[in-house]
Amino acid sequence: MNAAIEHGADYVGLVHFPKSPRHVDLPLAGRLATHARARSQTVKVVVLLVDPDHKKLHQVNERVGPDIIQLHGHESVDRVGAARAQTGRSIFKAVSAQTRDDVSSASAYCGGNLADCVLFDAKPPDDPSALPGGNGLSFDWHILEAWTAPCPYALAGGLTPQNVAAAVRLTRARIVDVSSGVESAPGLKDEALIRLFIANAKAAKQGSK
Repeated sequence: MNAAIEHGADYVGLVHFPKSPRHVDLPLAGRLATHARARSQTVKVVVLLVDPDHKKLHQVNERVGPDIIQLHGHESVDRVGAARAQTGRSIFKAVSAQTRDDVSSASAYCGGNLADCVLFDAKPPDDPSALPGGNGLSFDWHILEAWTAPCPYALAGGLTPQNVAAAVRLTRARIVDVSSGVESAPGLKDEALIRLFIANAKAAKQGSK
């Protein structure tokens, strides 16, 4: 987290999902959120949840107080709206994308009372034990040309310091989300990779304006 903030990340993510090697429990997530805000007045704290129930949303809201909740499960449109209404937080909804139809249908999540941003990620492997994200898989970025909804989208899935500039230039995504692409091992972040990823993403964003 310190490396991400130091090198200019706009968002820092906290994964609260026990099956993930990046899982942090709520007491630690709360401490990290407080630490992030002490280090930066502009960085946004994002908590990633997978199909959270009412109780889990309440716990995250009270113990962490994130700026954004990222829903990375199979949440329906109604569930996204309910999560926003319950927490009062900004919502990012992750959507697995493989085809243009996947992209087009995700527009249902957009709206003032729904998601503030749709995050497109690669479909996970066809394996019941596969994680919903963070698998290091990418998808054909050209399918994002099918996006016509008014809310912004973010890009995730297989991004690395080596390909993030091309991804930003091609998709014009306002936000790029990385996890495994800046790790030396699952769950172990590499500061040099974080620095290079952020530098390349920001340079590409400036160049595409």
